[in-house]
Amino acid sequence: MILNPHQWVATHADYLYAYAITRVNDEEQAKDLVQETFLAALEKVAGFEGKSSERTWLTAILRNKIIDVYRKKSSGLKNIEVQKAEEEQRDFFEEDGHWVAEHGPKEFSIEDKDHLVNKEFDSILKKCMEKLPTLWMAVFTMKHIDEEPTDTICTELKVTASNFWVIIHRAKLNLRACLQKNWI
Repeated sequence: MILNPHQWVATHADYLYAYAITRVNDEEQAKDLVQETFLAALEKVAGFEGKSSERTWLTAILRNKIIDVYRKKSSGLKNIEVQKAEEEQRDFFEEDGHWVAEHGPKEFSIEDKDHLVNKEFDSILKKCMEKLPTLWMAVFTMKHIDEEPTDTICTELKVTASNFWVIIHRAKLNLRACLQKNWI
């Protein structure tokens, strides 16, 4: 397979931008990441072995750049951010571990085939994800959007397996609470 860097922007920019924006939730940062991807790819053209398609190769470069962003943000993670998110969860359960009635799971009705409803839900989900602590958002995104294996996420973000599961659990609780508050 022969690479065609002159066509990358026309052929792959929209796809790469869409990939980036769903993972970083920041338009300017997504644009910067796509540009950085093209620059890095130009520097690595000689190393392209043709084992994957051009788009797959560019997406892999972008994915690594996104993981770098996650690492950078989570390394500066303040305990206050995590403490605030954890405090919001304290009211979810009774002493015996059962749900407090008003915080228990409710139907979301997202099976609706109306595309406007799905766009509205996606918008609210995105806003709820932005409220998560940075590391939680990174772990949740990699697990449930990118469908990365747990061991890869732990290695890339430098978290233990037990910490990973705590983060996933807390992220899901916060997202559910936020969606119930803003969607239902």
